[in-house]
Amino acid sequence: MAQPLADSLVVQVTGGRPLSGQIRVQGSKNIALHLYAAALLADAPLVLHGVPSILDTDVCARILSHTGTHVTVVDGHFTVSPADVPRPVIHPQLGRRVRTTCVLAAAVLARAGQVTFPSPGGDAFCARLIDRHLAAMEAAGATVTADGDRFTARCAPGGVRPFTVDVRTPYGPSLGATVTAMLLASRAPGTSRITSPSIEPEVTETARFLIDRGVGVEWGKDGLRVTGAHHIGGGSFTVTGDRIEAATMIMAAAVTGGSITLTDITTADIPHGLAAAFADAGVHLVDGPDTTVHTVLHGPLRAVETATGPHPGLPTDTAPQLTAMLTQAQGSSLIAERIYPRRDTHVAGLVVFGAEISSRGSLISVHGKTRLRAADVAAEDIRAVTALLLVALAADGASTIRGMYHLRRGYGHLLSNLATLGADITTLPEARP
Repeated sequence: MAQPLADSLVVQVTGGRPLSGQIRVQGSKNIALHLYAAALLADAPLVLHGVPSILDTDVCARILSHTGTHVTVVDGHFTVSPADVPRPVIHPQLGRRVRTTCVLAAAVLARAGQVTFPSPGGDAFCARLIDRHLAAMEAAGATVTADGDRFTARCAPGGVRPFTVDVRTPYGPSLGATVTAMLLASRAPGTSRITSPSIEPEVTETARFLIDRGVGVEWGKDGLRVTGAHHIGGGSFTVTGDRIEAATMIMAAAVTGGSITLTDITTADIPHGLAAAFADAGVHLVDGPDTTVHTVLHGPLRAVETATGPHPGLPTDTAPQLTAMLTQAQGSSLIAERIYPRRDTHVAGLVVFGAEISSRGSLISVHGKTRLRAADVAAEDIRAVTALLLVALAADGASTIRGMYHLRRGYGHLLSNLATLGADITTLPEARP
């Protein structure tokens, strides 16, 4: 399992070195987190291959173990042996450390007919509503009650039932609620319908996982139809490459004026909106042999106007890193956030480095190219810390970055990968007063 990085450690980065070389892309963090929940549905042992070596993998393994499920994580293999009936509780502390708490709860509810779970945790860049998750549970026949930030969902005898639910939000389809509804429907005796479903890879890969195990999943004009299975099989399933890590590594090279090769991923895995933003900035992606991607930087980085959006648009989890990269682009860039009300927890830290950035509501403006100076900064979510790390790679002098716990939640080997590419990175104990 991933080993925690102590809160007392900080990272020192001396910038100014172009990055080059070859890196293997980890299994997708966001896809794996949803598959860990889906694994709770299985009636037979199964193995997820290629899981990322991150703190969230460890947390989810411990959450599953708390339900009575036997879990081992060794060398990227997440092995699950199901309990006959899972204990209907999502661990109250561990559940507050990941964003997929409601999805995990849905799987337990589908198996046990009841579940108690806390509010989800994860990154704190904005409030995350769970109303669509709760609506799916209620549609499946559960009575949901709340006691502070603790929820209990309980079905009548017989368990979950077929249902129809709309997972649309004011900001588009809810990825997490789509998976929650799919997992509930997988155990319902009949066909359920999910309207306005998300088509993010986290959803389509979970659907592929369920289909392989005997669940009926069909996409249609009226939404997603899921026909439950009496027996959900085990076996093995491989987690696809992490498009967010791949994008992060591409931008780390670009912001330093370098170029890299990524393995275990292809250009087809890069969403169109992200590839288009790269192309507009002058970063071109070329497929190589044996599932590899090469980056080619054509001249100085150029300014970009773009917006996050549902797949295949620009992923919101790449917007902070893109902001960092665009500090070194010629001209004025604009990034609009269309998935969440706003996402700008990285902006203040980038300004400390000397970046010319402003945030207004869902819009972030970046004026470049700016000369960045070393800084001592911190952030409280995965992608914000990553954005600070990217600008430190391009800044003059030695920078100190705090918040490495969050980095380890999403990236298994980011620091060592950057060092392999030529970055000057040192892990240090935090000085005590």
